[in-house]
Amino acid sequence: MSATALESARRDALVESVRDALRGVAREISEPLPGRVWATVEPDAAPAAAAALFEGLRARYVISVGSDRRHDGGGFEVLHCFALDRGGLRCTVRVPVTGDPPAVPSISNVVPAAAWAELEMHDLLGIESRGHPAPRPLVLPDDFPRGVYPLRKDVPYDFKVAAAPDAPAAGGDGYPFREPPPGSTVVQLGPFFPVLEEPSQWRLFVDGETVVGVDYRGFYCHRAIEKLADSRLDYNQVISLAERICGICGCVHSTAYCQAVEEAAGIEVPLRARLVRTAALELERLQSHLLWLGLACHIVGFDYVFMHAWRLREPVLALAERLTGSRKHFGVNLVGGTRFDIPPARLDAVRATADEVEREAGRLVRALQDDDALLSRLKGVGVFTPEEVRRSGAVGPTARGSGVDLDVRRDHPYAAYDRLEVRVVTHDGCDVLGRTLVRALEIFESTRLLRECAALLAGLPEGGIMAQVPAVLPPGLEGLGAVEAPRGEVFHYVRTGAGRGPDRWRVRAPSYQNIQAVPLMFKSGTQVADVPITLGSVDPCFSCTERLEVVERGGGTSRVWRQSELEALSRADMARRRTARARDDGGASGGAGAVASATPERATDGAGAGAVSAARPGRASDEAGARPATGEEER
Repeated sequence: MSATALESARRDALVESVRDALRGVAREISEPLPGRVWATVEPDAAPAAAAALFEGLRARYVISVGSDRRHDGGGFEVLHCFALDRGGLRCTVRVPVTGDPPAVPSISNVVPAAAWAELEMHDLLGIESRGHPAPRPLVLPDDFPRGVYPLRKDVPYDFKVAAAPDAPAAGGDGYPFREPPPGSTVVQLGPFFPVLEEPSQWRLFVDGETVVGVDYRGFYCHRAIEKLADSRLDYNQVISLAERICGICGCVHSTAYCQAVEEAAGIEVPLRARLVRTAALELERLQSHLLWLGLACHIVGFDYVFMHAWRLREPVLALAERLTGSRKHFGVNLVGGTRFDIPPARLDAVRATADEVEREAGRLVRALQDDDALLSRLKGVGVFTPEEVRRSGAVGPTARGSGVDLDVRRDHPYAAYDRLEVRVVTHDGCDVLGRTLVRALEIFESTRLLRECAALLAGLPEGGIMAQVPAVLPPGLEGLGAVEAPRGEVFHYVRTGAGRGPDRWRVRAPSYQNIQAVPLMFKSGTQVADVPITLGSVDPCFSCTERLEVVERGGGTSRVWRQSELEALSRADMARRRTARARDDGGASGGAGAVASATPERATDGAGAGAVSAARPGRASDEAGARPATGEEER
């Protein structure tokens, strides 16, 4: 039996096990696509269905999605999404919501990882999860008007709200923080703290220098992107919004969103476009891991690695700029393919940069493994067991650093990962050191995958990077998109709308689950001094900046730029970069400068390597890397 046939037979058996587990619980079970099972259950049966999957089949909880479907003849709806990773299967439990106010039984008592998602559904849609173990506000600010639920369809996206008359005084005194244990002291970490470049509030309950408990409040910069997308933007305009969800890992979100739309519409993306996406994603993983590695070592005072990791990140960003026109926001994706190709003239730069990064990263890893002082700060700190990983829904290096063999690239292949050999790096340390070494050794995997992408692209004819995409998609189609981001699985759900954009778009970033897991890492005996690196070890991403301020170097004056000014500056800078790339490539055509644009239809507003699986490849090269970015290019 061929490998493909064997995989299909294994998946069919897994689908049957899901049917058996939900028999007598679900009123309807369907398999609209290979690897996708949808089950509809009555509201009172939702906890039993969740238990059958999470406890019975050991499925991984992904996210819950609330929706307002009153405008198309339905009511409210909740989707609970699970994954059976080693079988490549995703199972979604659909729960119609009834009542006024709408309410469903909570599944958080069975699936602790669902706690935030259920609180968010109440804040944004007014869907109550009855029996939730710790009900309190999550997303909305303290002075938001009571009874206004922003994701409901009868609330316009540009609705202006005034503070609720009974809102608490400034300072958040009205927020129901958890009470500290008797005899402990509260130490505030945030909302603004030097280690965290984004706002979040951690209340540490301490007894002397020992942490005995913790409470968290976030969502200070909630930007309502889902509301904007399903109210104002068309399918391709959402891509730019998706790419700006995260300031470090934007391509993962635009790829996951495009894949969700493509799955809903049945669009087959050409192989060359999938390889271009894969190369962009691995470039993004490289620069993210190097950035994190530097910051993590800076937190504990090991600035040798901090400086060299960030120095090594520069050739990666320079290559990204050469391939895409941007050091960070690549703009590579469109629904159905990619905006541009990677021409043969630039494949040598891809190989050279991969070789340079691999060679230099070896020195960084040796510096990590050979420094006793650093190891003493990381080993045994932030302990996080495999069962805690499962119950919290943690993903990415946070899970793999606890020995959990989970990687979407292998388990649910997307882009061109089905054509590549993905070796999953795990570590059994279950601590900050394990999470650090997983990220460090994944650098070598990314350089290897980049070389494989370059080899496959070299063997394919140029062009053929866009599929035929219908001008209008039928409403009511549903699709799921998942990508292994540097921090872990990014998951997007899309339901098509009656217009030219989505009716519902749900985004779950990896930090959404990983941050919920952080309190579990503060075990008995955790010292206050270990809190910053424990929190940093999950690489939390809370939000991105909301506006831009420019400071003149000479006089120190500052002003906020208008959108029109930024657009004009961006277009002029892009034209300059295209001219420079064309000159560098000797006039090669069909490269990153050839950008396809869609016409918008809607307005745009154990410390040793021996404890680690997937040992790094030994390949090295003395070839020069891609040209370094100059100060002028950075500006």
